[in-house]
Amino acid sequence: MALAHLHGERFQDRSPAAVYATLLDEGEYHCSIRSMYRLLKRRGESRERRDQLTHPPYQKPELLATAPNQLWSWDITKLLGPAKWTYFYLYVILDVFSHYVTGWMVAMRESAELAKRLIEENCAKQNIQRGQLTLHADRGTSMSSKPVAFLLADLGVTKTHSRPHISDDNPYSESQFRTMKYRPEFPDRFGCIQDSRAFSQGFFRWYNEEHRHSGLGLLTPAMVHYKQTALILEQRQTVLDAAYRVHPERFVHQAPKPTAVPTEVWINKPLNTNENTH
Repeated sequence: MALAHLHGERFQDRSPAAVYATLLDEGEYHCSIRSMYRLLKRRGESRERRDQLTHPPYQKPELLATAPNQLWSWDITKLLGPAKWTYFYLYVILDVFSHYVTGWMVAMRESAELAKRLIEENCAKQNIQRGQLTLHADRGTSMSSKPVAFLLADLGVTKTHSRPHISDDNPYSESQFRTMKYRPEFPDRFGCIQDSRAFSQGFFRWYNEEHRHSGLGLLTPAMVHYKQTALILEQRQTVLDAAYRVHPERFVHQAPKPTAVPTEVWINKPLNTNENTH
């Protein structure tokens, strides 16, 4: 059993001492550190174990959304608590096409069961049907956990993951967290979990309902998510047409048009731009 742990993917680049301590903290004891070294030496595996690790090839995710509720991205970020080494954990699910935050939660810990509950509640709230949605995340422990994987299989949701240590594979969640943490009212630390929840409630209300997003033709995420785009662009065009009739000299060459809204959004668009599948 000890050798199986030493050869397993989880520990194959770890020293026997690290494997011993990790298993001990998890309530398992199989043999001493010295015995682990003996087991490895018999098989000629006692050299630097980090050199032996071979990473499997990870495929670059290429994901396309052409409407809301086709592709979601989710992630967890730490919020500093009142004292050093204390944190609260903010879970956020974001629609990639509309940038709309469909759901969020602040908890005392990172937990697969909490993530599972948030995902399940949001799929129900957004009326997600089987085969409709792809859910993208990085490879954190909650994101790649069995409870989450089993839930997504039950819901008929496709799951995809970023390549290890490549933040560009999950750019929309990263951008949303950056927007939040650069807000002038974002504090250095939160006094308690209730403070972090109160801040998050106000922030996500602003982000969804008031934030004119530069990547959405200066519409709010809620406008795009709930398919008000055509009506609002028509209203904007009416206002611009009236302004042009009164003062055409203010505009160069032609009547102004409102900023367009993207019709497709990619995570890692293929180099072959004619490729429209994911």
